[in-house]
Amino acid sequence: MPIALLGLALAWTVMLLFGGMELDRGLLLFAYGGDQVELSTAARWLTELGGYRVLVPATVVGAVILLVRREWRSSILLLGITLSGRFFVDWQKIWAGRVRPEDQIHLVQVQSLSFPSAHAANATLVWLCLALLLPRTTRSRTIAIWGAVWLALAIGLSRCILGVHWPSDVIGGWAFGLFWTIALLRLSGHNIEEGTPIAFAHSSLSKENDHDGQEASR
Repeated sequence: MPIALLGLALAWTVMLLFGGMELDRGLLLFAYGGDQVELSTAARWLTELGGYRVLVPATVVGAVILLVRREWRSSILLLGITLSGRFFVDWQKIWAGRVRPEDQIHLVQVQSLSFPSAHAANATLVWLCLALLLPRTTRSRTIAIWGAVWLALAIGLSRCILGVHWPSDVIGGWAFGLFWTIALLRLSGHNIEEGTPIAFAHSSLSKENDHDGQEASR
């Protein structure tokens, strides 16, 4: 896991240092959907799933569900990861000071700076946290994680289709979102491979062993 975190940090750094250059411009030109009405329309709808109008309510609903299930720690963790991640995304934008691409017409309105993509980062933070913390079975968690990953990828790509982000902004957003989610879950004692608290997994295992022992003694 430390190697994965190091790789994500390296990816973020490369995107920061070498973004906005010729390769970035070429990839953006290839992805831009300004002359494709159906593609740009789909991108406008999809990008909303990475905006605050959807992510904030989704986070609140997820936290409430965890509270109702008396999973206080997971609820606090969900709010802590997503809110702190959003703060640091905004801080990175100000610190990096990268302007948005201007070669193509922006197909949606934007106001903030460019690096990293807040939609890509925040979508990764929220949807992945929900996928890791809400499901109760391994099968449902696996499905949710795959869904969250593909959704975050699609939301990030929509920002390039709409002409409002460099590809490096999007990759930097994905890298930060993954880094922040994995790092804080690991620090909190969660087993990333299973997506459940290590203590819970151990307690469940001990209960199963006790039950097997009782059955064997009968």
